[in-house]
Amino acid sequence: MALHLCRTCGTQYPDSPAPPAACPICEDERQYVPESGQTWLTLDELRRGHRAVITPVEPGLDQIEVEPHFAIGERAFLIRLPGGGVLMWDCVALIDDAVVATIRALGGLRAIAISHPHYYTTMVEWAQAFGCPVHLHEGDRGWVQRPDSALSFWSGETLALADGITMIRCGGHFAGASVLHWAAGAEGRGVLLSGDTIQGVPDRRWVSFMYSYPNLIPLPAQAVRAIADAVAPFDFDRLHGAFAGRWVPRDARGAVLRSAERYIRAIEG
Repeated sequence: MALHLCRTCGTQYPDSPAPPAACPICEDERQYVPESGQTWLTLDELRRGHRAVITPVEPGLDQIEVEPHFAIGERAFLIRLPGGGVLMWDCVALIDDAVVATIRALGGLRAIAISHPHYYTTMVEWAQAFGCPVHLHEGDRGWVQRPDSALSFWSGETLALADGITMIRCGGHFAGASVLHWAAGAEGRGVLLSGDTIQGVPDRRWVSFMYSYPNLIPLPAQAVRAIADAVAPFDFDRLHGAFAGRWVPRDARGAVLRSAERYIRAIEG
């Protein structure tokens, strides 16, 4: 028996004698199955050839990346909490003794919050290692491939995780796609951790929005308006997107609102 991981998206599946017949997350039109077909590995196999690397992003915020590149190149963030410990935003597939020890030295994980199903990966392994909950929006419950009692489903439009740290449901990329607002970030000017819900682009004055990034399927105007409306009440000067280098260093709230209007003009002609 083994807990198999999809090599393409990093999702972990329940204990079974053989790999799943397919990965529903990859078969969905927002993702893809490689031309060579679906392949699998175990967490132990992933550990043999990869490592999790924690690096600082800004004061109070670190990132976790897997090297060399694995799956879609997910990264997670660690927010240092004033009372001790850290909150993890999104999740990476690789968890090992070294990364657990490093996080324990920071006070341990108090909670995990995940933007959407492409980041579910090994969330249950992380929750079990630290004895903490994983917060997922109810709208994406059907995409969970490995159920566990640590998974905590929330509904509605916002969820306060700690003082000044709020999950915001935006929808769009997935029904429950969410972002995380960290009021104390950027020296008190506010940070938005946006996952794929609001994506950083090479021109750091702008962002973008998509239903499917690998397959280049746009969102309708109504969905983009809903994303902009969801984050508009929050102040944030900086935005960190799903992937390293995709960020907005200043006036990020303005960039999101301007980008939504530009996107809508483009798709409406």
